[in-house]
Amino acid sequence: MISVGIDAGSATTKAVLVNGGQNIIHTVRPTAFDFVSAAEMAYKDMLSLAGINKTDVDRIYSTGYGRNSIRFADKAISEITAHARGVYHLYPDVNGIIDIGGQDSKVISVNNGRVTDFLMNDKCAAGTGKFLEYTARALEVPIEELGNLALASRTPACITSMCTVFAESEVISLRARGFTREDIAAGLIESIARRVAVMARQLGIKQNVAFVGGVAKNAAIKEALEKELDISLYVPPEPQITGALGAALYGIS
Repeated sequence: MISVGIDAGSATTKAVLVNGGQNIIHTVRPTAFDFVSAAEMAYKDMLSLAGINKTDVDRIYSTGYGRNSIRFADKAISEITAHARGVYHLYPDVNGIIDIGGQDSKVISVNNGRVTDFLMNDKCAAGTGKFLEYTARALEVPIEELGNLALASRTPACITSMCTVFAESEVISLRARGFTREDIAAGLIESIARRVAVMARQLGIKQNVAFVGGVAKNAAIKEALEKELDISLYVPPEPQITGALGAALYGIS
């Protein structure tokens, strides 16, 4: 059976094809303004990579922010459920998941791939990819360079504002006071790690924790989270696709 999962996220749209639970093919593209167009293009790209036609696909499951807008999907499932299933496929011993995406951050407690509890920060951009995007702009550096800047710091700045707007102003103030980009970047990343760590502690997550989402590609945030939680995190080779992977796996279960 060939099953496809499409994760229509706020920043990126991911499509994953699973063939019999073994062969996994994926593609990632920006969501931009239109969830539907992004999903259609991601699906088309993935079919091309797989060398198959639409008629070869047995099921399509959607997840993510725009899941209900993907009309060509057979079923829509929540991103919490999808991430739990996808991560369990990669790490069967996982007990917790930290997912930091473009617009929200989630901490999920799982047992054998099933969600037992979760917390979500979806009311503001603090602790999300959007927070990093705004503050990178204030530092006048590409967001892709923020992690390396932070890792080069020896004396991280203290960032007290968790509101994105105020944090951006604080970055500008720190620059005016002579703080280096490296130290400001490290302070920003530590502030995100502290916020997410509070959520993880509230759920009692202490070991066998996976870190997923686009922000998981930032090595400095992984390091800061590990320091805050005093654990080693699992990070998949492609941390952005676990939601789409989980959706695809539900299609063959």
